[in-house]
Amino acid sequence: MNLHHWWLAIRPKTLPAAACPVVVGAACAISDHRFAALMFAAALAGALLIQISVNLANDYFDFLNHIDTPDRKGPKRMTQSGLIPPETVRNAFILTMLAALGLGAFLIIKGGVVILYIVIASLLGVVCYSAGPFPIASNGLGEVFVFIFFGPVAVLGTYYLMAGSVTPSVFIASVPVGLLVTAIIVVNNLRDIETDAGAGKRTLAVILGPWRTKVEFVFLVLFSFLIPCLMFASGRWSWSILLPLAVFWKSYPVFKTVFEQDGEILNQALADTAKLALMFSALFAVGIVIG
Repeated sequence: MNLHHWWLAIRPKTLPAAACPVVVGAACAISDHRFAALMFAAALAGALLIQISVNLANDYFDFLNHIDTPDRKGPKRMTQSGLIPPETVRNAFILTMLAALGLGAFLIIKGGVVILYIVIASLLGVVCYSAGPFPIASNGLGEVFVFIFFGPVAVLGTYYLMAGSVTPSVFIASVPVGLLVTAIIVVNNLRDIETDAGAGKRTLAVILGPWRTKVEFVFLVLFSFLIPCLMFASGRWSWSILLPLAVFWKSYPVFKTVFEQDGEILNQALADTAKLALMFSALFAVGIVIG
């Protein structure tokens, strides 16, 4: 067991999923002259801790529930492979949860009862995503959970921390971010269809099958890029909201990989989708601030 193993355990390629909505929420606050640097830093740190907690919990509980096996096609899991003892991963998961709770307490003091609800829901989601009598990820609800928490909840929550209220414009801005982050988990579940089905884990990909899951992935990405166009067409946003279209071409090789390949090669598609989400969100945030 070494630091490299822990680096793999936190799954760094998934961390953009936590950063994207916070960045967009902060951009909306800047646009409305409500930005607060301390709130942004705390929200970003809290989001990253929650993402790491989810990853560690998933590593531990999927091993415990015999979902992770030596046949899985994804990156090596630390608990299943024996590189980190199960109880150590469990303890790390608990510690990151406690750290997230500590930051959450600070945010609750600043943001009030609305942030309390968000913190409670987020921490419960960390556990319920992979554990409990009805694990979210094992019952076809993983994509819904990811969209809600990494789209509207995270973007609106970040904005609310700084502004004390929310607007319809911020909600609209949260949708493409949530869709692109959801696309990341879709690739993950597409890759794992065979092993998940064999372990009795009914992800949405297992329910839909490979072809429909690939169509779902394309829909999520295309609709993400369509939304800035619709925002511009409404006349309420300036041309700068179209900045994310500059990276649309990067979606083509990901589509090609998703439709033509399977197995371990989809690990690269997952990483590329996370990069696409991060680049989209960064340009989207700049477009919101300029506009």
